[in-house]
Amino acid sequence: MASPLPLVPGGRIGILGGGQLGRMIALAAAPLGLKTHVFAPDPNSPAFDVASERTVAAYEDEAALTLFADAVDVVTYEFENVPAETARLVAAHKPLFPNERALATTQDRLSEKTFLRDLGLPTPAFAPVDDRGSMAAALGAVGRPAVLKTRRFGYDGKGQVLVREGLGIDQAVAMMGGQPAILEAFVPFRAEVSVIAARSRSGEFAAYDVVENRHENHILRSSHVPAAIKPETAASAVAIAKKIAEALDYVGVLGVELFLVDGPAGERVVVNEIAPRVHNSGHWTIEGAETSQFEQHVRAIAGWPLGSTRTRGQVVMTNLLGAEANQWRDLLAEPGAAVHLYGKGAPEPGRKMGHVTRVRN
Repeated sequence: MASPLPLVPGGRIGILGGGQLGRMIALAAAPLGLKTHVFAPDPNSPAFDVASERTVAAYEDEAALTLFADAVDVVTYEFENVPAETARLVAAHKPLFPNERALATTQDRLSEKTFLRDLGLPTPAFAPVDDRGSMAAALGAVGRPAVLKTRRFGYDGKGQVLVREGLGIDQAVAMMGGQPAILEAFVPFRAEVSVIAARSRSGEFAAYDVVENRHENHILRSSHVPAAIKPETAASAVAIAKKIAEALDYVGVLGVELFLVDGPAGERVVVNEIAPRVHNSGHWTIEGAETSQFEQHVRAIAGWPLGSTRTRGQVVMTNLLGAEANQWRDLLAEPGAAVHLYGKGAPEPGRKMGHVTRVRN
C-alpha cells in the first residue's frame, strides 16, 4: 500500500476496541476536527458514547470489518489483543497504526522478550515453557525465584505465578492450564517506571518525563511524575523506548514498562513489557503535560507534527477502582482535582472505573 496522505480536519479515524482508552482517543480527536468510528463487539462499550460512528460486531466478522475499514481513513487500536486476522484484514484496506508487526511482537511475551534481547536491551533472563520437560529446563537456565507467565492475554497480574522454592514443577505447569508460557527471572526492583513516547509517520520521536508507578494487587494504583530517578537513568529509559519504536517502525504512542534496579554500578533500568498503545500510566498527561498522550497518538497516526511533551508540574494520577468511583462528588469538590469517569457499568472490585489527576506547580 502506498504511503498514505496526512489526514485533514474532517478525516475519520477508525478505532478497534471500545474501552476507556478508545473513549479518550475519540475525545482527543474531536477538538482537532477529526471524527472517530469505533468498532467493538460490546454494545455498551464506553467509547461509543463519544464517537462519531459505531459498529457493533465481532472482531471475526469480516463483512463488518470491511465496511468499517472502507468508512475511515486510518485505523488504530486501543488494546493489544486484537486478533491477528482482524489486523491483517483491516490493514489490507486502510493504513493500520501501529503496524501489524508491533501488534504481533507484543501479543506474545516470548516474541516480545526475544525482540528486546535481539536489540541488545536489558531484560530479565527468560525461557519458553510448553510442558514439564521445558519447565525443568527453564528453571535450570533461569533459576528461582522466577515468574511463570502465559505468553498471551495476560494483564493486571492475570495469567502469572511466582515460582519460589517449594513450588513443584508439575504444580507450576498445571497453574498455566496448558497454555504456552514463559519463565522469567524475578527482578528485585526498587520501583516500576514507564516511558510514554510517540513516533510519527515521518520518524519524529517525542517522550514524556519518566513515570514512577505504584501497584496494588498487580493493578496500577497511581503514577507519579517526574519519577524519582537520576537524569542519566531517565535518559537511558527514553533511549530504550526510542530504539524500540524505531526497530518496529512504530507510529503512535507506546508505553514501555521498566524495572528500576539498584546494583554495584548504581541504578539502572530493565525492560519488562511493551504496550503498543496509549497507556494507563500516561493518563496524567491530559492535565499534566502540554499535549496529552491521546492527542499525541491522534497527531502521530494522522500524519501531523507531534506536540510538546513538557510537564506542567508535579503530577499524581490515581486510578479509581471499583466502588471508589462512587466518590465522584467529593472528588469534584476538591480544588485542583481533575476527575475522569469512563462511563462503564456497575463497579466491580479491581475494575478501572476512572481516574483523578492532581497537578502541583
